[in-house]
Amino acid sequence: MTDPIADLLTRIRNGITAEHDVVEMPASSFKAEVARVLREQGYIESYEVQPARVGQTLRVRLKYTEDRRSVISGIDRLSRPGRRRYVGATQVPKVLGGMGTSIVSTSRGVMTGHDARRAGVGGELVARVW
Repeated sequence: MTDPIADLLTRIRNGITAEHDVVEMPASSFKAEVARVLREQGYIESYEVQPARVGQTLRVRLKYTEDRRSVISGIDRLSRPGRRRYVGATQVPKVLGGMGTSIVSTSRGVMTGHDARRAGVGGELVARVW
């Protein structure tokens, strides 16, 4: 697999389309950090890293409204292995005028675009969620 973060986002997108409650995938510390940001922003219910036969598994519990519509309307990968996207603290994009969330990998860890702007740090644009 050449892009594990795209795999994470695609599994979440496919799980939402199929209306699954839980999505499982191979775990990594970076994937767990992206899941932490998604949980803090209220896009997923929870996540947990569990031991597997080989390595670890990341279990993401998806979040739905009462009428079974997903909280996540869209999720995109911004920086890809073939085309990395880096931004300064002042160029971190807002998603849907601030209604969505951009996920940025900075020197201080993985955080939302809003937190990166507030902390005055830039980094690699990982994804955007709305």
